[in-house]
Amino acid sequence: MDIALSLPIRTYRIATSIFFFVAGLTFSTWASRIPDIQREMHLSEAGLGTILFALPAGLMASLPLSGWIISKFGSKNIVVIAGLLYPFLLIQLGMAANVWQLVAALFLFGLSSNLMNIAMNTQAVGVEKIYGRSIMASFHGLWSVGGFAGALVGTFAVGQGISPLFHFGIVWAITLVLMAFSYKHTIPDSNGEHNSSPIFVKPNRKLLILGLIAFCCLVCEGAMADWSGVYFKKVVEAPASLVTIGYVAFTATMATGRFLGDWMVSRFSVQYMLRISGILIASGLLLAVLLPNLILATLGFLLVGFGVSSVVPIVYGVAGKSTSMAPSVALAAVSTIGFLGFLIGPPLIGFLAEASGLRFAFGAVAVLGLGTALLAKQVTRKSN
Repeated sequence: MDIALSLPIRTYRIATSIFFFVAGLTFSTWASRIPDIQREMHLSEAGLGTILFALPAGLMASLPLSGWIISKFGSKNIVVIAGLLYPFLLIQLGMAANVWQLVAALFLFGLSSNLMNIAMNTQAVGVEKIYGRSIMASFHGLWSVGGFAGALVGTFAVGQGISPLFHFGIVWAITLVLMAFSYKHTIPDSNGEHNSSPIFVKPNRKLLILGLIAFCCLVCEGAMADWSGVYFKKVVEAPASLVTIGYVAFTATMATGRFLGDWMVSRFSVQYMLRISGILIASGLLLAVLLPNLILATLGFLLVGFGVSSVVPIVYGVAGKSTSMAPSVALAAVSTIGFLGFLIGPPLIGFLAEASGLRFAFGAVAVLGLGTALLAKQVTRKSN
């Protein structure tokens, strides 16, 4: 797209980074209070897994809708609307008085998260095009910084006995302040300029491989977000004030890895980075499963964070270089396959935990993490 700029390019990069930060902060704020909400709702592992299904279900249901809306109205407008809506839905989650209200709020939460995800990544592609070099991983790094900040605030809120609703209200207020700056500095685009492009097409073999790699990674990332607190509470038996320490460790190394990601991809091959990522994911999860004490399980989650960090930015970067279809269409195809990991992962872990225990469930996730390494040899820098 042709972009007419009226501000220094760094201003657009900062504004786009804020959207990624807000998205990460919002998601991890919810994730940090899942054990408390499970207790308040008197949910078993299987019951929690079933309810958590609503979030990725909303996310998947929104994929065609999000693509159509953004192609019609432009990412500049939609990223602002989604940036206001997504954090606001935390309030609805905190106000849920019964299971059905929680399910409905989670469905809308997932829908708005994907709307924001596609819009802000479209903005990031525009900024990267202006810079003329890879900076995608750094944007995802800001998502992780937001996730880390949300996990820290969540740990404090849990330790101080602050209710989820009051906690969510504080975070919503913070996001409003951030949005007051960023909404003015989005990349301009033309409404409806992509209307002629299909929203989704059947991916070719190379895009399918990229989607499967994203799938394996996002199952692991979803496990960390939705089940790390429960794992540390019930398996590691961490003190109440440290139940979220595993997720904090995971988000910290995921953020660090993403800020190093652009440099490492340029220094090493895409295949090498994906292989190492898969090995780190599997090793970290197995360490937490085989030796579930506070120190070693936390170390394991640190490794998982490093492993997960670069996979999605790499996959998006390769898909965006597709020569057989428009980059936006290729990204939509890969994202759809990848986000099935969020759709399947949370309830699958819940059912496996109910049948065989959380340690077995996390061991199964480790096998999927290794799939990233096994599929890496079929990936090249460009996806035709």
